[in-house]
This record gives sequence, C-alpha cells and structure tokens, in this order.
Amino acid sequence: MPIPKAAVIDLSEKQQYCLSEIARQTTNPYRLVRRASIILAAAAGESNSAISRQWQLDRNQVRYWRSRWLAAAEKMRMCEQSEEAETDLKQQVLATLADEQRPGTPATFTPEQVVQIVAIACEEPSASGRPVNHWTPSELADEAMKRGVVTRISASSVRRFLGGSPATAAPQSLLAECDA
Repeated sequence: MPIPKAAVIDLSEKQQYCLSEIARQTTNPYRLVRRASIILAAAAGESNSAISRQWQLDRNQVRYWRSRWLAAAEKMRMCEQSEEAETDLKQQVLATLADEQRPGTPATFTPEQVVQIVAIACEEPSASGRPVNHWTPSELADEAMKRGVVTRISASSVRRFLGGSPATAAPQSLLAECDA
C-alpha cells in the first residue's frame, strides 16, 4: 500500500519572507516561531514525519498546521494583491498561526459589575449600615447582592477581584487607605 503524500505548500516570495522574519525574531513566542518553521519546512518539501521529528511533535500537529495554512492560502493571495499588501499579509499570516478561540463557559461577571464591587469596597462599611470597621469578602458579597449589582456572588469571587488572601477576616482593610 502506498504511503500518502502530504499536501504541497507553495509559498510566494512575500509569504516566504514574512514566515522567515517571524521564525528569526527572538522576541516572538516560541509557539509562533515553531509554527512558522513548520510551514517553511513543509514548503521546502519535507514530510510531516521529518518535521515532527525535527520539532519533537506528533505528526498530527504538523498535519494540522499544514492543512490550516492551506485553508488560508486563498486569503493570503488576496492580501498580497491589496494596496497595503505587506501589513495585510503579515496580519493574515499571524492570524493563521495564532491559537484559535477555545470553547468554554462565558464570563460570569461583566467588567462593569467587577468595577461596581470594587467601588463598594472603597466606601466605608458604616455608610451601608454594616457593623464592621473594614470590608470582608463575605460582607462585600452580601452588599453587592443587596444593591442589585449581581444576583449571586461568593466571597471567594470577591476576594479574587480584590486580589486578597484567603483569610476569613482581614485584620486590616483589604484596600489601601485613601488620604481624604
């Protein structure tokens, strides 16, 4: 049975230059350099097995990046024909080599809600009718729910927003004292 050949990647001079530039820059993240190098090796005619041995990767990873590059090839050709070809092409190359958005649960709290909770923490607890000198994460969570900022929130989430330690009650204020 014949061994299947990997799809051939045909790079233009501009694409070759852009990928070489990415692979050479020492300030680029390693994963970006590795992906650019994989595409350059594939365009040079190396097999997926040879590239995977060279970069110590699974053949499927090399196959994935080869197919992802081929899927974006038409967009890259179009970028090369635009008026600002160099910047458009570089952006398209970086987008092709970038990580895809991963699935996951959406954020539970909006940035506005977090800001409102931090704003509550900046107030004096006595102004809210709380019988404490300093806010604790559980007191802040209760106050945020009471004011309708959020429907539900745990003390640990409030603690995370404020960057505090996991102490049950803070011996000092969780926030720096402001000069009034």
